[in-house]
Amino acid sequence: MRCVVFGATGYIGGRLIPQLLAAGHDVRAVARDPGKLAEVPWRDRIEIVRGDVTGPASVADAVRDQQVVYYLVHSLHQRDFVDVDRAAADTVAKAASHANAERIVYLGGITPEGELSPHLASRKEVGEILLASGVPTAVLRAAIIIGSGSASFEMLRYLTERLPAMVTPRWVHNLIQPIAVRDVLHYLTRAATLPPEVNGGFDIGGPDVLSYLDMMRRYAVVAGLQRRVIVPVPVLTPWLSAQWVNLVTPVPRSIAVPLIESLVHEVIRRDHDIDEHIPPPSEGLIHVEHAIELALAKIRDADVPTRWSDAGAPSDPLPTDPDWSGGSIYTDVRQTKTSADPKTLWSVIESIGGEHGWYSFPLAWSVRGWIDRLAGGVGLRRGRKDPRRLHVGEALDWWRVESLERPHMLRLRAEMRVPGRAWLELSVVPDGGSGAIYRQRAIFEPHGLAGHMYWKSIAPFHGVIFGGMSRNITGAAEALVNDPAPQKNHP
Repeated sequence: MRCVVFGATGYIGGRLIPQLLAAGHDVRAVARDPGKLAEVPWRDRIEIVRGDVTGPASVADAVRDQQVVYYLVHSLHQRDFVDVDRAAADTVAKAASHANAERIVYLGGITPEGELSPHLASRKEVGEILLASGVPTAVLRAAIIIGSGSASFEMLRYLTERLPAMVTPRWVHNLIQPIAVRDVLHYLTRAATLPPEVNGGFDIGGPDVLSYLDMMRRYAVVAGLQRRVIVPVPVLTPWLSAQWVNLVTPVPRSIAVPLIESLVHEVIRRDHDIDEHIPPPSEGLIHVEHAIELALAKIRDADVPTRWSDAGAPSDPLPTDPDWSGGSIYTDVRQTKTSADPKTLWSVIESIGGEHGWYSFPLAWSVRGWIDRLAGGVGLRRGRKDPRRLHVGEALDWWRVESLERPHMLRLRAEMRVPGRAWLELSVVPDGGSGAIYRQRAIFEPHGLAGHMYWKSIAPFHGVIFGGMSRNITGAAEALVNDPAPQKNHP
């Protein structure tokens, strides 16, 4: 089949495409920024097109001549996500109908009984819009997805590992039915070849029905942790729970809220109708313990193909780009000559962040990260997928990799809460001999008076922060030249 995937740079989309290729399908991937797919291993086996689900023209171009439309998009990070998702689903539904597509496949969430939160109601509405398109549609509905890098798994992992004793809300006793990401991909892949008479919603889930409390305890057993002491209390509302998750785990408040709102109710599959059309995998559905084992193995091996943070907001142009005009721009530029060769210097630059840290005043970075978390931002705990190699579009602590010209330049775009837009650019220039020149540029475009005051208030610390980075990065590169043993963690 000819399949077009909206959400190709997201957590599920990035894992689904290799499965579709393995099944013999042709794939067209739609991305707002095609550069994010420049280094995926299956890049040369697919067609990549630029498109945005909110743009009717680009959506029409993307679905043209395609038989199957995979819709794996949501707008959790936007305040007007309900309107955005409604308009996007309507745009894709109409385009698929006009293009005479044979099938739409959408991954939503299991809808619990009772009053729905705005997030759950929006996911349900998107499914209804697609089902009413006139194109045969399969809406697959899942609860918690267990897999390395999923937001649900990261929340479970960090809560359990970091808190040997915790006070929890009553919803930890509600029943849920998690599903391994491998099983989700099994159903999504096979939905491409469903017969045309199949048009409806289907719950999918793993073989275990248990409480979130039980799942945390099972995680502790699999991870080799001591038994967790958990004391439920009745006063932690979903909003308060989200604040707690925001502080303790890498999952920001914007994602924690819909995750927890889905757990306030019992989220178990109400039907097994999907079995009539797509049988379970021949080896059976994966149990929770095994799903946790598989996810932890991927993390240990640094083999996490996608993460919840992969799908970021579209990039704004640098303020120095030709289409920008007006306003004030602040910069902090540093340049240091080093005896380290360009290749070694680049290896230090590309391994920055995550476990290697940011090479200057770790306490200041940590405090700034906690302030960002308290403000609902991403903080520093997103880390990185691979300790040595970066990819365009990847989340890196509170930054996102905007541009990567290996082995010369790395540009990061800030996603922390600041009154403006910020970038950090690190580059390597050969000096004509055996050494290199390290160049570092911090760029800040303020928004309003608050932006100007923000920059001026932190300017006195730039010598310590940015100056320290320049000195320590070149120092780390020189140390590697003298001692080529594997690079050690650096604050």
